[in-house]
Amino acid sequence: MMQNYVKIVQEFVEEQRVGIACALVAGVGVLALQRWKAGGVCRSKACLNGKTVLITGANTGIGKETAVDIAKRGARVILACRDLDRAHAAAEDIRKRSGNNDVVVKKLELASLQSVRALAKDIHEHEDRLDILINNAGIMMCPKWKTEDGFEMQFGVNHLGHFLLTNLLLDKLKKSAPSRIVNVSSCAHEKGQIYFDDINLDKDYDPLKSYQQSKLANVLFSRELAARLKGTGVCVYSLHPGVVNTELGRYLFSTMALWKIILFKPLFLILKSPWQGAQTTIYCAVDEGLQNTTGLYYSDCAPKEEAPQAKSDSAARRLWDLSASMVEMA
Repeated sequence: MMQNYVKIVQEFVEEQRVGIACALVAGVGVLALQRWKAGGVCRSKACLNGKTVLITGANTGIGKETAVDIAKRGARVILACRDLDRAHAAAEDIRKRSGNNDVVVKKLELASLQSVRALAKDIHEHEDRLDILINNAGIMMCPKWKTEDGFEMQFGVNHLGHFLLTNLLLDKLKKSAPSRIVNVSSCAHEKGQIYFDDINLDKDYDPLKSYQQSKLANVLFSRELAARLKGTGVCVYSLHPGVVNTELGRYLFSTMALWKIILFKPLFLILKSPWQGAQTTIYCAVDEGLQNTTGLYYSDCAPKEEAPQAKSDSAARRLWDLSASMVEMA
């Protein structure tokens, strides 16, 4: 009986050897691709007991996974979110997963400068310290919408809201030094440029062009902020989290032709998970080796050279001045 079975298997292998070889090669390729797309992992065992960390957009995706990790390290974690119902549900899940009950929710609508100022006031009045600020929230490739204050939505949320929030919290961060500011950008900045003469893209709006501009603004903001904070004990980092399967791409397919959607859907199989996408953010927030490093750009838990246009000190200063005037910051 066993001999017959072995013979049948041998005959099948002989007949299907090409197909089997292709399947094996494909399997190895998929495994290699999965390992490649996973990227780096934060290996730091840093403990954050007694520290306070604020994360914007922490109710889902990368932000939530970052919050879980930070909470596991013992920090007080503030989830600064727009949707309070979802934020409270996320906070409860984070408490369960981390074993840390010191996870709180605060309201933040980055498309409203009034909301940004209200959160900053709340932090100054009710928090003793702020050790790490993680500017994680964002919007990607949405239609031509405007913020409450009349700014183009992607530039307003991804850059201006975080620009104002960070500046309003600088005194608290300085008093808590050594402290860190982590700005989540994207490799999309590599194709971006700052349209100083049409910052809201009123003349020629394109969702991708707007997103690229906002992500370049994140890197330039980090560059200028790091220069301004030298000697204060506050370090600044910007990063590309990878191409991650999160809700950030919710608008990506809204205006895309059906055939393009069908073509792009398989690519989701090689996207990073939110946990994988959070690793570089966590690395920049906690790794002990970065304590005396500031102003650099990271990807896969390692320094990465930013695009040439992101290295311009003059552009960084010009963007800072423009942003300060837009948010009416003294």
